[in-house]
Amino acid sequence: MSRQPRTQNVTTDAGEARITWVASPAPRLVLAVGHGAGGGIEARDLKALAAALPGHGVTVALVEQPWRVAGKKVAPAPKTLDTGWRGLWPALAAPGLPVVSGGRSAGARVACRTATELGAAGVLALSFPLHPPGRPDKSRAGELLGAGVPTLVVQGGNDPFGRPDEFPPGPYALAEVPHGDHGFAVPKRSGATEEQTMRVVTDAVTEWIASLG
Repeated sequence: MSRQPRTQNVTTDAGEARITWVASPAPRLVLAVGHGAGGGIEARDLKALAAALPGHGVTVALVEQPWRVAGKKVAPAPKTLDTGWRGLWPALAAPGLPVVSGGRSAGARVACRTATELGAAGVLALSFPLHPPGRPDKSRAGELLGAGVPTLVVQGGNDPFGRPDEFPPGPYALAEVPHGDHGFAVPKRSGATEEQTMRVVTDAVTEWIASLG
């Protein structure tokens, strides 16, 4: 059973950020996950992870970037996102546990770009935006391949930002969410419910985290 979530505001060089802590009763590591450029920590996959992982020894830290806390509608440049994430890291590491750096979409890119310098125990990349929709020539594979730590990509089978079969070989694991789009929504014709789809996500993440030792 997870405890009541608590929020913590953190001042960074990019502005004030916020962490919502969902604690495990017997934590062995922290999973910090940031949101994408078009949404917040209410994303279905982030909520599912926060509900499922504390029972497996993982405290989940849902991270809101300063632009989101400030109520802005548009995310800033990648460099500013990285600045915010770096500024949050001491608070994420404060419990004294290994920290897996994660996020969805733009947040996954941040996690990949900063993992080595921050000493992350791993990277969880949810819906990694391999390229802009319809622009496979604008690949961001270098960010993923350069993470430098154990990495899991969880990708929708129909993600317009990069389907699983578009990803290059590399030192990372990849779990496919059948029929999922960039937000892991699945069409009704697939026959899968949202609950079943989120179970695919949480099971893949739980298994991978257990493999980190």
